[in-house]
Amino acid sequence: MSDLSSSGSTGETESASKTLRRLESDEGGESCCDDPILESRRADDETVAAELAVFKTLANEKRLRIVEALRDGELCACELEAILDAPQSTVSSHLSRLREGGILNTRKEGKWTYYRIADTASLQLLDLAAALGDDS
Repeated sequence: MSDLSSSGSTGETESASKTLRRLESDEGGESCCDDPILESRRADDETVAAELAVFKTLANEKRLRIVEALRDGELCACELEAILDAPQSTVSSHLSRLREGGILNTRKEGKWTYYRIADTASLQLLDLAAALGDDS
């Protein structure tokens, strides 16, 4: 019985990509993967980390509900508790995470803290996500 993925008569197997590279080099051509432009297409670690932090911050149902509630303007924490029908401690932890992620800003007025969307780019991102979700 012959092994279709064997290389030569040694009986060793090779990966499909290695086989393709070997065949291309046998033809005297360069590998498509030798293109120097590939390195310039690699995302830098800082950019990926920043993007990942935003998506992790938004990847929670209650946090998304908070952002949606704030779409039309600022609300105080107690109003958000009522909207989410969640205890103060739960809402507080989600609000902290959204502030740390740069999604929300706050304003103090007396003993009340009001929350608002820090940048409309967050809302645009959610609009885009909703549009992508509608296409499936």
